[in-house]
Amino acid sequence: MTDSAYTQSYLLRGIAAQGTLRVVAMDGTQIVEEARLRHNLSKTATAALGRSLIGAGLLAVVLGKNAGSRVALRIQGGGPIGWVVAEGTAGGEVGGTYQPGSVRGYVHEPGADLPPRESDGKLDVSGVVGKEGELAVTRLLDNAEPWTGSVELVSGEIAEDISTYLGRSEQIPNALLLGVYEEGGRVAVSGGLLIQAMPGVSDETLTRLEQNIAGIGLLTTSMREVGLLGTVQRALEGLEPQVSEDAEPWAFKCRCSRERAASSLMFFDEAERQDMQNEGGQEVVCHWCNEKYFFQPEEIAGLELEAGENPAQA
Repeated sequence: MTDSAYTQSYLLRGIAAQGTLRVVAMDGTQIVEEARLRHNLSKTATAALGRSLIGAGLLAVVLGKNAGSRVALRIQGGGPIGWVVAEGTAGGEVGGTYQPGSVRGYVHEPGADLPPRESDGKLDVSGVVGKEGELAVTRLLDNAEPWTGSVELVSGEIAEDISTYLGRSEQIPNALLLGVYEEGGRVAVSGGLLIQAMPGVSDETLTRLEQNIAGIGLLTTSMREVGLLGTVQRALEGLEPQVSEDAEPWAFKCRCSRERAASSLMFFDEAERQDMQNEGGQEVVCHWCNEKYFFQPEEIAGLELEAGENPAQA
């Protein structure tokens, strides 16, 4: 298998050290580029949302027990970006049909940007996100009830914050790398690598893993050099890695629809809907994906008749 064979975002799974290490890794380049275009993101906002989208996707795989499991994260650190929201949905067989994994997300201020850090020239993700706040992670349990856990932000760099959440709230020892690299005004490389320590892992294995991770340096640099698979192999060098060659497709995908957008109009009162008709119609914008739905005056009037003025029926 070679990374060049893939033209879309995808995920790899594997184990190492006799099953005492579990790895999930994603090439999210296409996902993050689509998010950048959909939301018209600044360079630093692209990095912040991109890391969060890939992080949410990896969390959906690690924390979700079934295909279709959803995990959402919300980061609010007091920086100029406001807040960052991302949701991942694990892929697999759902109702007899294979559904690719997917993510969606947005930021409050898509144009928020900062100059690169003077110390190392890297994008100032921590500065745009802020450090005074929390990371909240919500996942649906088997009974479909949402459960939310949170931790205070450690750095605002996203990867360290998600890793801290996994360790403290989920008791999952882990190493997490996330990265977004732009070149020529577009996302050239983006990805994530999450390695989970399983019960029975030895101190020698953890020491070797730490050395390997340190040797990788920037995730996006390694991915540009040897691709996602090569980067996983670097991380697990000397630890007997077994990585599946069955890459799982992932995409930026929203659950919004014209029908859902129409139902949202029913939460306006009759006078407000009449104003929409008088003004020539109404546009509804999905904050998750920035998809726009326009409703003509006659469509708005038809909604009232169909729903019988009851928003619960919409």
